[in-house]
Amino acid sequence: MNILILGSGGREHSIAWAVLQNPKCDRLIVAPGNAGIAQIAECADLDILDGDAVAGFAAENAVDLVIIGPEAPLALGVADACRTAGLRVFGPSAEAARLESSKSFTKAICDAAKAPTAGYAHFTDLDAARAYLETRSMPIVIKADGLAAGKGVVVAMERDEAVAALEHMFGGEFGAAGSEVVIEEFMEGEEASFFVLVDGETVLPIGTAQDHKRVGDGDTGPNTGGMGAYSPAPILDETVARKALDEIIRPTMHEMARRGTPYSGVLYAGLMIRHGQPRLVEYNVRFGDPECQVLMMRLGGQALDLIQACAEGRLDGVEAQWAEDHALTVVMAAKGYPNSYEKGSRIQGLDALEESSSAMVFHAGTAAKEGGIVAAGGRVLNVTARGETLAQAREAAYAMVEAIDWPEGFCRRDIGWRALPGTI
Repeated sequence: MNILILGSGGREHSIAWAVLQNPKCDRLIVAPGNAGIAQIAECADLDILDGDAVAGFAAENAVDLVIIGPEAPLALGVADACRTAGLRVFGPSAEAARLESSKSFTKAICDAAKAPTAGYAHFTDLDAARAYLETRSMPIVIKADGLAAGKGVVVAMERDEAVAALEHMFGGEFGAAGSEVVIEEFMEGEEASFFVLVDGETVLPIGTAQDHKRVGDGDTGPNTGGMGAYSPAPILDETVARKALDEIIRPTMHEMARRGTPYSGVLYAGLMIRHGQPRLVEYNVRFGDPECQVLMMRLGGQALDLIQACAEGRLDGVEAQWAEDHALTVVMAAKGYPNSYEKGSRIQGLDALEESSSAMVFHAGTAAKEGGIVAAGGRVLNVTARGETLAQAREAAYAMVEAIDWPEGFCRRDIGWRALPGTI
């Protein structure tokens, strides 16, 4: 098979790495890719937000399967353009992708499906949102309605913080994504991520993970796109997973199909779990980042078989095969992230690392320069390892972190702390 992956981050590097382990893959192209991806696959200079350009490129290169990594191309209808051109595609339509691109749309779907989630209100006007805040108790959650690269969420502990978040969002901090805002009830509990594949009808669970959103140790500081993750998530056990499927995910998928917009692709359900009861925090219409990295580390080459079955509507005939193992990834980010940071610093020590099916450094924001690797983003590397236990995976991941020479970078030192109490 000739396969095209769209994207340039650690998520896409890990998908490419897993796909290449499957003998079905004859040729792999990633557009636009990054310095790490370029070491294992062809990289193409392609505007991945232009559906016609992607479809044309795929036709010219005899691509058998298009895997869309990030949310932006999905929201803009790139999957639709590829399907119209007769291509096999992994990723939902633009209409179905509204489950991520519009918080208010998702809330309406959940209301119709009677899926348990936080109470909310939707606003297009700053003054009305401010007035609503005066009637609510703190803490409270403020969300930009549209896509904000994982950063458009503020958990406000005090009223002044909530007002400031509203002013920043309506003031243009997140562009068009913040022109509408959802204010949500604060949900208590432990958050975890549940990943399923959907082909319009069949829902196939493929794994759980837990990530660390805040920038600092002990879950302190501002939210980020994710500073690390591990899989599986102990709190999302079989009983909780069954409840999530029966009460949240399957009713949502049924409602989407009832509306004439069936879902096809990976669905990431962010869940808040308290006393064994899951409630929906959010849906993402693509693999989480960095959760994807730990899932791909555990799935390996079978990831391609599952993705292909999803794209071809054959999920009722496959299932994910899991080993009794664990994976953990540590994000190394540029100092200053998630606020201002500098690009271009050199990263050394990567060549000396012994990478394998149990230990990989996935590149998230890198570039090649003068024969070396430099930082080209905020989150730069995903140092990922697998082990028989989570403690072993964690030890292996941090051993690789220590071997990387990058003074301009930093990482959290407590990834996995919820599942390894007393050891970090």
